[in-house]
Amino acid sequence: MHMCNFCCNFVPDLKCSSVAIHKKIVVLVLCAWSICSFGQVSNAGRSVFSFMSLPASARINAMGGSNVSLSNGDVALGMCNPALLHAQSHQVMQLNYSYYLPGTMFASVLYGHNFGRSKIEKPYTGEGEPDKPNYFAVGIHYLDYGKMKYADEQGNLTGGSFGARDILIDVMYARQLGRMFKVGVTLKPVYSIYEHYTSFALGADVGAHFQSKDSTFQMGLVLQNIGWQLKGFYSGEGGKNHEMLPLNLQLGITYRIPKAPLRLHVQIHNMQTWKLDYEWTSRDKSATTGDYISHKVKWYDMMFRHTIFTIEVVPKSEKFYIALSYNHRRRAEMNLIDQRSIAGLSLGAGVRIKQFRVDFAISQMTKSNFSYQAGLTIDINSLMK
Repeated sequence: MHMCNFCCNFVPDLKCSSVAIHKKIVVLVLCAWSICSFGQVSNAGRSVFSFMSLPASARINAMGGSNVSLSNGDVALGMCNPALLHAQSHQVMQLNYSYYLPGTMFASVLYGHNFGRSKIEKPYTGEGEPDKPNYFAVGIHYLDYGKMKYADEQGNLTGGSFGARDILIDVMYARQLGRMFKVGVTLKPVYSIYEHYTSFALGADVGAHFQSKDSTFQMGLVLQNIGWQLKGFYSGEGGKNHEMLPLNLQLGITYRIPKAPLRLHVQIHNMQTWKLDYEWTSRDKSATTGDYISHKVKWYDMMFRHTIFTIEVVPKSEKFYIALSYNHRRRAEMNLIDQRSIAGLSLGAGVRIKQFRVDFAISQMTKSNFSYQAGLTIDINSLMK
């Protein structure tokens, strides 16, 4: 009963008589923590293809690198959680380009298509259950690291150069279950080629999403990158070496403030493992010997390394948005002690003009460079009318 009263106060649209809904939410959270406990053991080894954690769109970058709870028709959000695919992502194409370092290129193309019971083509207004409750999307992501020169063990150039590339394909499917629940799954083939070394892996995402009837409260849960290499980069004593993909269990909450153009997001990532740091050393300035001392991350610092906070300025029509986010893990790992830095902060904006939407985001993903991302979304369904 106390849980029921809490939910009703926090989410005004839910009624206390909807005990079944509350039970589903509680079960959702308990499942998350159960998987979290299992992940402490199952993800104890190494992982590969860390590029899969990069934000593949400007909107995601502006939200600190991930958002698993906002479902508003942006097809790119399905890469964070397949259950975020939406009725309004039907026949929508999105192009994204990212700049991280000189000589590198990270680009993606996504397309969404819905299907279902009705053969009558009509836009979804957000009221009632959509006529096409099956949501499908596919995305191709390409990361080119540019040309690198050959060198020996001492760093002496030996002549010639080689390339390195990563390719990821997202095949996403989501199903609307009633008006407030969605579930989704993503199949993710991954292929990498570094010089003459190649690797192939197969992964999957499994996610769920809940939102109140007036969409002021949304919650998402996803387990990303379930899978491993089918073909490793190298062979060991026992044969071909196979490593896991970067498993990531995430829980997100989105809340839109009534009668205000503000939307708040809190994301908890990497719930499957508590330790997200490494021990590091620095010279002890107080010691005359110049010895190095070891540092360890405090428990409260570690807790915040699992969180991303985002605030959005967005009208109800969602014709534009301005987003500011803070990723504490990125701040802790990318901050420069002797220089000014905006590491951890991300800023982005987007505007919709008729059938098009343009997005742009800026953040600091490396210790010496800013990263820029731009995106173009095209509503093909409206454009062809």
